[in-house]
Amino acid sequence: QVHLVESGGGLVQPGGSLRLSCAASGSILSISDMGWYRLAPGKQRELVASTTSGGSMNYADSVKGRFTISRDNAKNTVDLQMNSLKPEDTAVYFCYAGATIGPPVRFYTAWGPGTQVTVSS
Repeated sequence: QVHLVESGGGLVQPGGSLRLSCAASGSILSISDMGWYRLAPGKQRELVASTTSGGSMNYADSVKGRFTISRDNAKNTVDLQMNSLKPEDTAVYFCYAGATIGPPVRFYTAWGPGTQVTVSS
């Protein structure tokens, strides 16, 4: 099994900042992609940011210039620094990781339980 634990969510005023963290644990041989989705009521799930094991990073247009994703391959962690937060950033944020685990060796996509981010006055 692969277990993901998220932290850092909460309530913040518009213009404020939050840092989300996600740690993966288990019988992990390697992790390919790792990143963050978010889901707000009545909206489609959105891929906010992702990273590859090689270090490439991708962002949704809605968060470019405001959010920064970082990854520590040795620790199997991924963070999301969120600055200049807007009310429309309010959502449940989910961490995911594509992992090779074992033995026996197999590929497994793990998801965190989600952490609530609320941007409001």
